[in-house]
Amino acid sequence: MSSVSYKTSCTRENLKNIRNFVEEAIMDMGLDEILNNQIILAVDEVCANLIIHVHQTTPQDIIVIDILYLEDGVLFEIVDTKTTYFDFSKYQKPNLEDIKISKRKGGMGLILVNTIMDEVDVFSDETVTIWRLYKHLPHLKTLHE
Repeated sequence: MSSVSYKTSCTRENLKNIRNFVEEAIMDMGLDEILNNQIILAVDEVCANLIIHVHQTTPQDIIVIDILYLEDGVLFEIVDTKTTYFDFSKYQKPNLEDIKISKRKGGMGLILVNTIMDEVDVFSDETVTIWRLYKHLPHLKTLHE
């Protein structure tokens, strides 16, 4: 199992760098363009939520993205040292009709992440919050054989 890591400060400008890092990291995985873009979007959504909403674009704050290449998939771990606990097990998908009626912007990000990724977990303690996004890619196993 191999991995790559990217550490960045919490500014909006760095979201483009995060997308570029993820794109480069998954470039050689043999994904079609749509799946490639979906994975980049899912990681970007979680990072954007952390940078904008949790850290309020504070340049001194840092997040780390670790990408682990597994035999049959890829695991993205987004490590946040700001301990704002988010109990993902209690997350309730918003009603799409309510969002439409209220013309509310936002609120769709975690729905998108859950739709794209096969597993989404959040672990938190007093020192760190880790978002784990896993995408099962069965074709990788055949590439390793």
